[in-house]
Amino acid sequence: MIRCIAVDDEQLVRELLEDSIRQVPFLQLVATCKNAMEAMEVMQREQVDLMFLDIQMPRLSGLQLLQSLQRPPLVVLVTAYEQYALEGYNLQVADYLLKPFSFERFLKACQRAAELFRLQQPPAPARAITDFFVNVEYVQVKIVVADIEYIEGLKDYIKIHLSSTPRPVLTRMTMKAVAEKLPADDFVRTHKSYLVAVKKITAVKRDLVCIGEKEIPVSDFFKENVTRLVQGPSH
Repeated sequence: MIRCIAVDDEQLVRELLEDSIRQVPFLQLVATCKNAMEAMEVMQREQVDLMFLDIQMPRLSGLQLLQSLQRPPLVVLVTAYEQYALEGYNLQVADYLLKPFSFERFLKACQRAAELFRLQQPPAPARAITDFFVNVEYVQVKIVVADIEYIEGLKDYIKIHLSSTPRPVLTRMTMKAVAEKLPADDFVRTHKSYLVAVKKITAVKRDLVCIGEKEIPVSDFFKENVTRLVQGPSH
């Protein structure tokens, strides 16, 4: 939902903007303001993502208001004067509505602002994978990530060793392919043929990591991974 305000010194225009905004499902009207000072007060206490802003207003014009804001919201200029269009675009406004405007034109401005709003949002964090399926003798078997102790590579196959069962799951897959499915921070490569769940490690020896009684080799090439694990992040 895009939170917006309408700022215009003409009551009829404010009412038209208010009615138009209420017809757009992705807009939420926070306030209507009859001058720039009211708009500034609203923006100090409310989150405002989009402002429909008149240019010609007493005391402080819309453009002066826009120039005074350190972090202005998205702006759609609303004015009866076409000559302000260039100045408005120099201020990087989302769109420019010339009075009188149709609802169709208003909606187009809203869609343009919505697209800019979407581009400004930080990307959503990737959902951490909790399980995945592997093919075992023509059967799709679910592997729960939290159940994995370590993974052993055997050429074109891997053995997935699990806490819940003494028998590993054997499936045709490369180490690279399975590593891409797993959360990188939760697993450590100790050897070209071994990928180990960090939380399952109970001890670290010179050339081994241990999960209970199980010992997994650490090669010279990957020893630094294990050293970082023991020492923690450097500061």
